[in-house]
Amino acid sequence: MFFLSAVLLRSLALMRTPIEMRPTVPSSVLPHPSAPATGNGAIAVEIPSPVRNQPPRNPLLAKLTSLTSIATVAAAGMIVVGILAVIGGHYDKQVVHDQLAPQKIFFPKPATNPALAAYAGQQVLTGKQAKLYAQDQIGVDLTKVAGGKTYSQISAEWIAGGMKNTTLASERTTLFMGETLNGLLLNAWGWSLIGTIATLAGWILIALGGVLFLLPLANWRINLSGRGPVAAGA
Repeated sequence: MFFLSAVLLRSLALMRTPIEMRPTVPSSVLPHPSAPATGNGAIAVEIPSPVRNQPPRNPLLAKLTSLTSIATVAAAGMIVVGILAVIGGHYDKQVVHDQLAPQKIFFPKPATNPALAAYAGQQVLTGKQAKLYAQDQIGVDLTKVAGGKTYSQISAEWIAGGMKNTTLASERTTLFMGETLNGLLLNAWGWSLIGTIATLAGWILIALGGVLFLLPLANWRINLSGRGPVAAGA
């Protein structure tokens, strides 16, 4: 009986001990609460919030470079065609030069036409010179041969007179040679002009192709460089 009373008193003393004096257990050794379970017994897993990409700084540039592969192929084709056009243009001008050089055609010195004073004594080697010589030198000189009449008019008069008039025959020969040389020189100028246009078009194609190649790089530099995903709620 005495033993039971002592145990009861000891229990009452422990119950009256302040909470601050009770031994504490470190939180590091306490069990963590388990994840809540769903109705079917499976453990619910917390899914991180989705992320999204930032909008591009330059939407127009991003749209222009959206078809990167097609733009690259088109750029390569334009550059190749441009190079061929430039080569063809230079070749055309070289052919004109090589055809004119053996003819040994020189502008009169001193110039008989004031408009050609800057070219006095020069040899006709380019398309521009050929045009000037044809129009401003031969063309003006031919108007003084038979009073402004053409080769076909003088030839018709010479034939109608029985082909015996030596003056008409001489004028006919001069007009024929002048108009033939005039046409050849203008033809050389025409081919030279085609070469100039081809060269200019070639450089334009090369420039456009280079721009198409640079657009994806510019898009990466402006819209993509240093930009990563951000949270959806940002």
